[in-house]
Amino acid sequence: MWLFKKNGPSGFSYSSTAEEVTHGIDGSGLTAIVTGASSGIGAETSRVLALRGVHVIIAVRNMTAGKDVKEAILKEIPAAKVDVMELDLSSFDSVKKFAADFISSGHSLNILINNAGVMAIPFMLSKDNIELQFATNHLGHFLLTNLLLEKMKETACETKREGRIVNVASDAHYLTYPEGIRFDKINDQESYRKFSAYGQSKMANILSTYELAKHLKEDGVEITANSLNPGAISSNLFRHMTIVNGLVSTIGKLLLKNVQQGASTTCYIALNPQVKGVSGEYFQDNNLATPSKKARDMDLAKKLWDFSMDLVK
Repeated sequence: MWLFKKNGPSGFSYSSTAEEVTHGIDGSGLTAIVTGASSGIGAETSRVLALRGVHVIIAVRNMTAGKDVKEAILKEIPAAKVDVMELDLSSFDSVKKFAADFISSGHSLNILINNAGVMAIPFMLSKDNIELQFATNHLGHFLLTNLLLEKMKETACETKREGRIVNVASDAHYLTYPEGIRFDKINDQESYRKFSAYGQSKMANILSTYELAKHLKEDGVEITANSLNPGAISSNLFRHMTIVNGLVSTIGKLLLKNVQQGASTTCYIALNPQVKGVSGEYFQDNNLATPSKKARDMDLAKKLWDFSMDLVK
């Protein structure tokens, strides 16, 4: 339980909130995209970034829910800069349209927070005929990041301010299939296991972050890429699991993080000056952490990168 967690080297802990880890930070002049910001930790991340002066682009599939989040933020923070744009990460066409529309808007881009996700859903294929969890949680964000990378490089160069890419992964990556990534069975319905498939998509988030960080370092650009485990949070990610959702509603307040705590590590990596220059790392509870051995396999990371590039072309 969070009550028993102590502060780590960063001075923050499991129970720190997003407001606490960004206290006193001025984000004025920065622009951030937050995917999956229609509820849960995505909405809280957007609220706190806006509170710190960041211009926030809420990227969501459900525009009505996204607009509701924007209205709630503006009601609390009248001077906040918040826009809502449509993005369906399960569709490559939607991702491409979003990126094109954003670039044509003329906005700069300092921070990209890949937060959206689906969890442990029944077997389904995306609009591009790829298993839905892998498509939404990994490939959609992978494509989005690559399409926006030049804009981030341009912004970092022009503003002389470090760009930050934040990938919300999960310790559920430990639940992935034994192979880590089942390159030859991504769409195999017969052997599909919804929790293993979720773990695989989260494993992919971590592996692709390592490979991206390597590319950014080789390019010599001032952009970092890090992934994180937000922790077990009482949120609507459990909506596809009726029994689990009931338990979450009943005991979540006692055993799970609330959204204010769940969004903290994302906001810490996105804004806190302690993380300046830190790239290719995995965070948990607002401190550096170590993912599984397989999630640190650089050969697997390179193979996944090439595999993903082929799929999104």
